[in-house]
This record gives sequence, structure tokens and C-alpha cells, in this order.
Amino acid sequence: MEQLDIITFGEAMAMFMANYPGTLHEVDQFTRELAGAETNVAIGLARLGLRSGWASKVGNDAFGKFVIERLKNENVDIDHVLIDKNYPTGFQLKSMVLEGDPEVQYFRQGSAASHLMSDDLNEDYFQSARHLHMTGIPLALSDSARAFARHALSFMKKNGKKVSFDPNLRPTLWATQEEMVKEINEAAFLADYVLPGIAEGEILTGSKVPREIASFYLEKGVELVVIKLGAEGAFYKTATEEGTVRGFHVEKVVDTVGAGDGFAVGVISGLLEGLTIQEAVSRGNAIGSLAVQSPGDNDGYPTKAELEKYLENNLQGVI
Repeated sequence: MEQLDIITFGEAMAMFMANYPGTLHEVDQFTRELAGAETNVAIGLARLGLRSGWASKVGNDAFGKFVIERLKNENVDIDHVLIDKNYPTGFQLKSMVLEGDPEVQYFRQGSAASHLMSDDLNEDYFQSARHLHMTGIPLALSDSARAFARHALSFMKKNGKKVSFDPNLRPTLWATQEEMVKEINEAAFLADYVLPGIAEGEILTGSKVPREIASFYLEKGVELVVIKLGAEGAFYKTATEEGTVRGFHVEKVVDTVGAGDGFAVGVISGLLEGLTIQEAVSRGNAIGSLAVQSPGDNDGYPTKAELEKYLENNLQGVI
């Protein structure tokens, strides 16, 4: 089996983006794209030249075929994508906005991905990768998807692999906030790298202070915590070092969706390539800033050459 740099898993959906501003029920023209936090990360890493794989289930339908073909075209390994003949691929509608966050409506309940279960996990496939990137979304999809996620996390840790974890909170998918916080933190405590946003950090730890949020996870055995601060950049902390890395100036924010996943792409790729933490976080800030300048969830993610050129032209992003 081919060796991979990184594996991620979760739900992919067809996304229909409005072609002009307005409320979703009024828009009658959309452009189809791919959505999914974990597919965003897999695509971003593949564009940077890393061997990334994505594991999941899709329906035996047009949307499922679209997901598979799109990932193939992005050079993401899909050998662990299962076709489910009983349940459909989810989709979503996304509005166009001139500023701020877009409106998104999901049609994902009962999807094929939500029927992932622990027995679906191919251990040989996961063993072939040196790193696992996980988000909190599969933990929220269903009990069986949560079991798959827990199995993947424990298997990779048991086999000495590094694990990064982005909480990617989706409160509407959880029965209660208390359950969400408990389950997300239990997974985060097992990870090597935890990458929350500042607002997520407050929900999960009760603190608004980046250093306190980071310490909360470091005390549980996490190796590195990087907290996204939006336009201000990001704060990182380990047992021995900490710092803030400035963000990159953006003239016009087009769409914020996918920026956090782009940030994860930068940090993870940097660490996998042996960059310093500060350099990896700066790369995360760079890709996040590129992501908010394009309408699709991953349209703005760069190739390695594009990233190097962007960094050369925007040295003010580095401390």
C-alpha cells in the first residue's frame, strides 16, 4: 500500500453557491462546488505536494460521484472511500455575501457519511500514513461516526502517529452544548496538536485568554496548541515556548468559510516539513488569508510555488 503523509476523514458534500447576493430562497442560480472541512484540508495539503488521503462514505449517486472525481482531480488518495447503496451524499446551499459570513443551509441528516462505523476503518490504510488530521465534525454526525472517529484516533496514537485536531464546532449538530464540550475535549486531550479558534477556545475552556486556553490543553498532555485570532494572526504555546504570529493584511474579505481549514493546512504541512513552529504558524496565517479572498471553501488554497511567492511578497506577516 502506498505510503501517505497524512490521512483525514469526515463528511464531504456537494455545495451549491449562490451566483449573486440575496437570501437563499430567492436565489435561482447556483454554482456547484465541494464542501467539507476534512476534504478542504486534504485538498490543501495535496496542492502543496504532500500525499494526502481522505476516508469516508458517499452515496451511490451523482453527488457521491462528484465528490470522488473532484478529489481524484486534486490528487487526493480515495482508496478508503466507501460507496453506500442505502444512504445519500449530503449537500448544502450557500449564499453570496458582500461582507461578513454567508448563510449556509445543510441537507445532511441520514447521509452516507453519518453511517460510517468503527468496523469500516481499514487499519492497514491508516497505518500507511504518518499523520492523522481530525476535526470535531465526525464526532457530531452520529453515534456510529463517533465510534469510527474514536477508533481512528486511538489506533493512530497506539501506533505512534502524530495527530492534529481542529475542534470545528458545529453546535447545531449536537443535542446540548455540554455534550459537545465533553466529547470534543476528550478527543482534543488525545491529540498532539490542537488548533481551536479563539471563540471555540472560550466555549471549550471557559477562558477568553489565548495563553489560558492553550495551558488548559497542555496540562492534559497536548504537545502544541495554536489558537486562531482572525485578522490578528495566531497564538501558539508548547511546554517550553510561546508567541504570537501576526496575520497577513487582506484588502477585501470575500468569504470566511474555509479559512480555518486553510490555516490547518499551513500549520500541518509546515510541521510535517520540519519548519519551526513560528514558521508553520505563519504559513497557516498566509493560507488562511488567501482563503478569505475567494468565494469557494478551498478555491484560494495555493500550490507550493504560489505559496512561496505570496510569502515573499508579504513578509510583514512574519514576526
